[in-house]
Amino acid sequence: CAGADIGELGGRTLMEQKRGAELGQATFAMLDRLPIPSLAIVNGYAFGGGLELALACTFRLVTPNAKLATPEIKLGLLPGYGGTQRLPRIVGEARALEMVLTGKSVDAQLALAWGLASGIVEGDENAVLEKGMAFAREFSGYSLPVLSLAREAVRRALDTPLHEGLKIEADLSTLAFNTEDAAEGTAAFVEKRKPKFKDR
Repeated sequence: CAGADIGELGGRTLMEQKRGAELGQATFAMLDRLPIPSLAIVNGYAFGGGLELALACTFRLVTPNAKLATPEIKLGLLPGYGGTQRLPRIVGEARALEMVLTGKSVDAQLALAWGLASGIVEGDENAVLEKGMAFAREFSGYSLPVLSLAREAVRRALDTPLHEGLKIEADLSTLAFNTEDAAEGTAAFVEKRKPKFKDR
């Protein structure tokens, strides 16, 4: 995805631009806050809004030909759908600044090395999708409420001092402990069988 239609930007008023950015941010925030993990597979270009969409996902897989960039600076603009906020949380401030201030693209290998991608998947479109589904199956069989609590605990670590984060972790792990799925998971472990989670 190459992002926004640049031709549309020229006729916007300041208020239309602000509303557009807020709508894009709100849309991607809904994806970012899903109670279940999400996965983007980048096959080719993810520039501008396309990269910002991928950044709103929990995980990103890329194909060997993937290119990821925030090229807005080349147009006298900057990312407006959350790219300046999510990118440094994923790759760190220096690498995010390198991408945002130069507009240079990152290839699949560099995306993997920087932590921008969780893996590189190869093959035709069907093979890539199947590998993405296999990646998702690694966590999709777990308790959804507990997955959500675990995501929340990790997310809160990014903007909370350690001593407060530890309290949050204790609270969230106690909530997880109180689920039916925790009882099932521990019983299954003791009984040496696969747990049958019911998302409760």
